[in-house]
Amino acid sequence: MIEYLGEFIGTALLIIFGHAINANLSLRKSMGENGGWLAVCVGWGLTVALCVFIVGRMCPAHINPAVTLAMAINGSFEWAMVPGFIVAQVLGAFFGALVVAIVFYPHFAETEDTDTVLGVFATAPAIDRPVFNFLAEFTATFLLLFGIFSLVANVDIAMVDSAESTEAVQYLLGQGLNPIIIGMIICTIGLGYGGLTAFSLNPARDFGPRLLHALFPFPNKGSSKWAYAWIPVLGPIAGGITAALVFNVLNTL
Repeated sequence: MIEYLGEFIGTALLIIFGHAINANLSLRKSMGENGGWLAVCVGWGLTVALCVFIVGRMCPAHINPAVTLAMAINGSFEWAMVPGFIVAQVLGAFFGALVVAIVFYPHFAETEDTDTVLGVFATAPAIDRPVFNFLAEFTATFLLLFGIFSLVANVDIAMVDSAESTEAVQYLLGQGLNPIIIGMIICTIGLGYGGLTAFSLNPARDFGPRLLHALFPFPNKGSSKWAYAWIPVLGPIAGGITAALVFNVLNTL
């Protein structure tokens, strides 16, 4: 149970940190309003790194159903645990969104644009072209998972080569640096592809908060735009699974 709890906590913190960045940079009368896209990308990269560090002792710190499914396809995670992980991640994202909704409530009342209010919780396309929106989410998540698989493989090689090194060096080569580099990958993806669809990369990160948006009595609340919601769910899942399959093939060469 500790692993499921870790995924719940990690995903909740992902939203509590990450969606607070969204709110702080976009809602009216926040001191961070209009902070810019660079702040969004760097903030989300740091958020993921911090969350992996925080719950890494409890669970694999996937905090993302696309990562969980890709790891299972890759053979590095048990299929029996996949459903429980995904449920924990979605519930964690919903809870995290609830925290953000309560803390930032006065600023929602000051923000008349309903799309801005929704944008705190869920992604939306800059240009509404479903095929290209799906392709953007697919590509971004493919890059994320391919980067993670490559990182883990490189660390495993380094650990073997440094078998005589101290425990501190082995930790630095392993779990110590991994979250930081993954955060850098996410920041880079955001700078490159994020402006197309707000780079969900994570079905739980979009679905859980979008559901919260649909249920919570926000001031200036508009549509939750469920017609678009399949793209930030299926796009990342397809991208992550494809990355696992491609990496497995390349790993046999």
